[in-house]
Amino acid sequence: MSFFQRLKEGLSKTRQVLSDKLDAILPFGARLDDATIEELESLLITSDFGVEVAASIIKEARQREKNDADRFRQALCSVIEERLLTHQPPWSCHDRPHVILVVGVNGVGKTTTIGKLAWQFREEGRQVLLAAGDTFRAAAVDQLKVWGQRAGCPVIAQGQNADSASVVFDAHAAAVARGCDLLIVDTAGRLHTRHNLMDELKKIQRTLTRNQPSAPHDVWLVLDATTGQNAINQVKEFHRMIGLTGLIITKLDGTARGGVVVGIHEQFQLPIRYIGVGEGIDDLKPFQPREFVAALFGGDR
Repeated sequence: MSFFQRLKEGLSKTRQVLSDKLDAILPFGARLDDATIEELESLLITSDFGVEVAASIIKEARQREKNDADRFRQALCSVIEERLLTHQPPWSCHDRPHVILVVGVNGVGKTTTIGKLAWQFREEGRQVLLAAGDTFRAAAVDQLKVWGQRAGCPVIAQGQNADSASVVFDAHAAAVARGCDLLIVDTAGRLHTRHNLMDELKKIQRTLTRNQPSAPHDVWLVLDATTGQNAINQVKEFHRMIGLTGLIITKLDGTARGGVVVGIHEQFQLPIRYIGVGEGIDDLKPFQPREFVAALFGGDR
């Protein structure tokens, strides 16, 4: 099965809310009126696009098509796709090692996501090293080592309750010595409201920058799509505290709130680097706006 097919299956809960109800609101041959437009806005809000984003998208789509329901639906998909393509520059890594710091709150699946990322980069022929910077959660280091074995990537670790910045220092030195293309740093899950833990992330950043002035090259926040609009506050605080360069949105297969992808992208204008629609090692893939919108509305690529 292609990833597009898995994506369509993964987004089926959102599509049932969004596309099926869209068919009911805009049956074939329907005319657009104010009451219909209000229903459409409510539908996007229900799918977690957010109030302002939903209103803005509907307004732009209606500017393109004011009467015909079928053409309006096409316009709606085009507006969403175009907006997702904005602020979505291609990702590249030039420095060696290119350092990716992976952050997020408890339970979003950071360690699992790192394992899947490592596997993909290895499949691309890159040499990857993992840093076990989550020294607080019991078994976090062991979990990362298991994923490292699956992905064929070595893991630098010191054990539970070690100083995270010290682990990252050692890992970076090892990545340099081994000529690695990528160093991916796991970090402890933390609530965005716990400022002492956020300060620890800043310490890790400073450690990396001292070793390599351009590092970390990326700071990616992992978000759980099932949290819907609650993810907005996470992005806001992490971005304010440490400066994010991208987002990874997981568990899209377990929610009817897939519209949050659009809402977050619109509000923060941060690139969405990867999305996850399953538990398998290959169920995390680079975000492709055209595929996402097609899967969301039940269309073809």
